[in-house]
Amino acid sequence: MVIETPETAQRAPAKGRILDTANILFYQDGILNVGVDRIIAQSSVTKATFYKHYRSKDNLILEYVKSQRSAVETQVQSVIDNAASPHDAVLGLLEGVAAELTKPNFRGCPFANVVAEFPDPTHPVRQLIAEHRDWYNEALYELMRGAGHPFAGDAADELMLAKDGALVGGNAGDTIAAGAAMARVVKRVLAEAVTV
Repeated sequence: MVIETPETAQRAPAKGRILDTANILFYQDGILNVGVDRIIAQSSVTKATFYKHYRSKDNLILEYVKSQRSAVETQVQSVIDNAASPHDAVLGLLEGVAAELTKPNFRGCPFANVVAEFPDPTHPVRQLIAEHRDWYNEALYELMRGAGHPFAGDAADELMLAKDGALVGGNAGDTIAAGAAMARVVKRVLAEAVTV
């Protein structure tokens, strides 16, 4: 899942190319499998330019996670803002996840992939991901509360787990089965809500 961010146009061209290249390579091949020299070569910059903008691979990794987070949060907020109701917003969000499963270069959830490579929960990238997950879960909670679900927190947790499961399961196995299972959970959770 390579997501363009709103900041892309505001970055220096070389800095933007480096991050755009990292977005593709880190997602497709894994962060630990991609070296700085490969990023430099594929983004057509010099070593000096890379280090001028990022100073280290660790800083680029943080920027990668921040750019993924920013893009997902922007997309989620857009779906919420454009939905006619909380119910429709939840359907829109989960339809977006289902669409990810069918993309040609789909390789699962970028955040789950990073977590698998960085097991230490105190690592800065893990903290960014934890903050993102809290934000996403809170957005789902507010939607389910707005839809009149009697247990909005539990519903948000179930939707979050269904989303995670579809992205991880779709990467590891059958994308159709993963999407269908997620849809069943979403349908059940939404049916429990009392439309207000």
